[in-house]
Amino acid sequence: MLDVTVIEDAEAAAVSLDPIRARLLAELAAGPASAAMLAGRVGLPRQKVNYHLKTLERHGLVELAGERRKGNVTERMMRATAASYVISPAALAAVQPDPDRFRDQLSARWLLALGARLVRDVGSLLTGAAKARKPLATYALDGEVTFASAADRAAFIEELTAGVSALIRKYHDGDAEAGRPHRIVVAVHPTLRPATDTRAGAGLDAGPDARTGVEIGAGVAAGPEARPETGPEARPETGPEARPETRPETRPETGPEAGEAPSGAPSTY
Repeated sequence: MLDVTVIEDAEAAAVSLDPIRARLLAELAAGPASAAMLAGRVGLPRQKVNYHLKTLERHGLVELAGERRKGNVTERMMRATAASYVISPAALAAVQPDPDRFRDQLSARWLLALGARLVRDVGSLLTGAAKARKPLATYALDGEVTFASAADRAAFIEELTAGVSALIRKYHDGDAEAGRPHRIVVAVHPTLRPATDTRAGAGLDAGPDARTGVEIGAGVAAGPEARPETGPEARPETGPEARPETRPETRPETGPEAGEAPSGAPSTY
């Protein structure tokens, strides 16, 4: 069983979102079970559970783990193909986010579009790598930093931008015939507090005690010209211009237009 897999097919996504089938996936992620076993857990007739299992199996979300005899009946023991699932924006191809439509380093919506592209591209590359039976070279860094002030946060962003830009200039070689382009995504956003936190505004960290999560991911990522079906050999669209923008200011998304607050203003921290 995989730890996580990406659902790229629209029909498979719809199947996984059905409440009953989602419950069955959760049960099977915990361990193999038969339709009869699951029927008692979810409170449905075995025949109906078996119907849902066949639908999930047809879309590759569950698979046969083995068979066992129970009296005169042979039960099919099913298991989930992954412990968790992520639906790729590719499943909504006509309306999936496109970060190339606009670029705004200070927009949370642009950050969300970048994240969606990351899920889509890495998901496609994983699918291609599995078909080609080749490893996929990626790297990710996840951490958290607490800023004492908005000024410190702005200074951190400025140094981070300068450092990553310098690394890209140092190692980028657009003329390398055997070069393999890699996409680099750096994200900084407030850290969400646990759902059990009942303090006002607990959904988002805000105020002097705000913590900001820093996520840096660098890996093979598919671009418009990539062919993920070929596996890790897919070459994303990058080039000399693929450097982080150098606007160091950060600002919170404060309303529908996401950016009314002056950039770098300490009062918005």
